[in-house]
Amino acid sequence: MEKVSTETTSLRKKDKVKWITIAGLFMALNIAMSSFGIPVPGGHLYLCDLVICTAALILDPVAAFIVGGIGSFIGDMIFYPLPMFVSLATHGLQAVVISLIAHRGKESFAKSLVATLIGAVIMVVGYTLGKTFVYSTFEYAMIKLPYEIAQALLGVGGSLLLCYKGHLLSIYKRMELTD
Repeated sequence: MEKVSTETTSLRKKDKVKWITIAGLFMALNIAMSSFGIPVPGGHLYLCDLVICTAALILDPVAAFIVGGIGSFIGDMIFYPLPMFVSLATHGLQAVVISLIAHRGKESFAKSLVATLIGAVIMVVGYTLGKTFVYSTFEYAMIKLPYEIAQALLGVGGSLLLCYKGHLLSIYKRMELTD
């Protein structure tokens, strides 16, 4: 069994101010992206999954939960309070699982792809079940299912582009090594 990489937790132990600042920045981005969506026929696509997946690929599981779970909870509490507890549980679990998988052993694009796809499944299933419970109708949850899938895939693709093609992951690692 591989150990979780100590690289991702070293910033939390080494420089708490930097760790809090970065987690807070991602959390603010998550809240901001929860406030508006891209209009598509029949609904909206929100970009918060892009922020959650990116943060989870970069940060340790604790910071990922803060960004994904608590950030989504606050964003929903401000803009759309009905599903805020669904967001806390679903996006929190999604972020933690992505972070744990991506940082286990040596990090790679393939591992990050698998981690974000598993996170996407968690998000889609969590929101589908959550909407069934919150709105008391399975039909409403099924109507919104294609939008949840599209939003999840947008988060997967966008986060991988930012982290690997945009070199955000390597920038973070360089910043982590400097005092």
